[in-house]
This record gives sequence, structure tokens and C-alpha cells, in this order.
Amino acid sequence: MHAKYTSPVFRTRFKQEIVAEFLPPARTREQDKVIILCDGIPSVPRKQPLARFLAGKGYWVIYPRWRGAWESDGEFLHQSPEQDIKDIIDELPKGLRENAFGQEFKLKPEEIFVIGGSFGGAAAILASLDPRVTKVVANCPVVDWSILGQEQPKETSNPSYPAYLREAFGHGYRLKEKNWNKLRSGRFFNPVKEIERLAPEKILMFHAKDDPYIPWQSVRQFADAAGIRLKLLPRGGHLKTEETVVRHWPEIRSFLEGKRTTARK
Repeated sequence: MHAKYTSPVFRTRFKQEIVAEFLPPARTREQDKVIILCDGIPSVPRKQPLARFLAGKGYWVIYPRWRGAWESDGEFLHQSPEQDIKDIIDELPKGLRENAFGQEFKLKPEEIFVIGGSFGGAAAILASLDPRVTKVVANCPVVDWSILGQEQPKETSNPSYPAYLREAFGHGYRLKEKNWNKLRSGRFFNPVKEIERLAPEKILMFHAKDDPYIPWQSVRQFADAAGIRLKLLPRGGHLKTEETVVRHWPEIRSFLEGKRTTARK
């Protein structure tokens, strides 16, 4: 993870609301390739080492904060989060303007990849429906929000998940009960709802059988039904995206670059 690439991490804003960190690639390519990193929730934004790792491999890296989370404006889950990814992609051809000193970076994204874990994995899968997205990697993704059932996620016993987030993260997430409850409907931000529309060749998933939060059986069933490649690991818990990407980088790079992968269901 500790690459020699030492460029500073820059900050910009998309659609006047979405704050994102970004890194230019360590080396130029004939064609610009962009990776958008998607956080899970709840989480503290800390994928900067992963962003450096990927930039060191020759990719532009965009690391946004979801609308309504952390530095970004807006209301969390007011709209489906993959829309944030689409809004970022809309503005990439304009180039990137660094917030602090106004430095401008030009890029022409020839290929766009999305990498996300857990909640961010769901966003990555749904973002694959956008024809501008070349491929996505979903790490321990939520594929069906029916896992919520009638209970709150296991990280809290608080009967109100938005209240738990406010208590644990302050203003890190601006989430209303009505927006959180949209997930329970199964019609909002739910990969399984779009399973017939997915292009399986664009998606690579990783999951562990001992994940305590997202049942591996549901992920395998989803992968089998959609024809998506799934690397199912015997151990690892709720996999950290940073560790998955670095540990499996040769396989992920082969997948992103269009070569044959050895991922197994």
C-alpha cells in the first residue's frame, strides 16, 4: 500500500455539491483511465492510501463523499447514490479544478471504472448500468436490501439507525428516517431489482463466507442469477476494500484491462 508515488491529494467539487479528493496518475498514458472509489457507510473517509496505490498504477483516481455525507452538501439518500457517480462522470470531460489554489487538470476519460465496498459496492453495481462505465469491482456488496428485514444493522442496537449515525458521527451523515426507510422498500438503490438489466461481463465481485453483516449465500445467489464473476473467499469477514484491491491487484488489473480473469464462483 505504501507506494512511492508522492503527489499531494487534491480536492475538487462536482455539481457544486459533491466534494471529492483526486489524484492524477503517476505516469501518463495515451488514453486516460479513471477509477472512482465508493465508500461504504458508516465509514470515515480513509481510502487515500488506496487512491495513491491506484494512481501509482497509472489511473486518475476520484474519491468522492456521498451527497449528504461528510464535506459534501445535500441530504443523504435523498436520491439513489449511484446518481452521484453519474454526476461526477458528467463533469469529467471538463477537467478538474483543485479547490485551494485553482490549479486545473485536463483529462479525456477513455475508460471509467468504479470500485466500491459494501454500501459502495451496491453503488458500483448500479453504476455499471451507465454505458460510460467500463467495468466495476464490488467488494462485499449489498446486493439486496432485504437483509435489513425488520431489524437495524448489527453495528447498533439503537432502534433508529439515523439516530445512531447522528450519535456516532455527528454531522458526518445528514440522514432522515424517511430516506433510510426507502431502502426497506426494495425499490430504491437495490441491485437485485435491476438484475435483468446488468451486463455481467462488466462486474467482478469479492466476498467472504464469514462476513458477519452481508450473508454470502445471498451474494452467491445474486451472482449466479446474473452470471457475474464472484471470487468467494473462505475467510476475511467484512472485507476491507483497500486490502482486497491490493491483495488481488493482478486479478483486478487483468479484469479492468480486459484480459481474462481467474475469478471463480
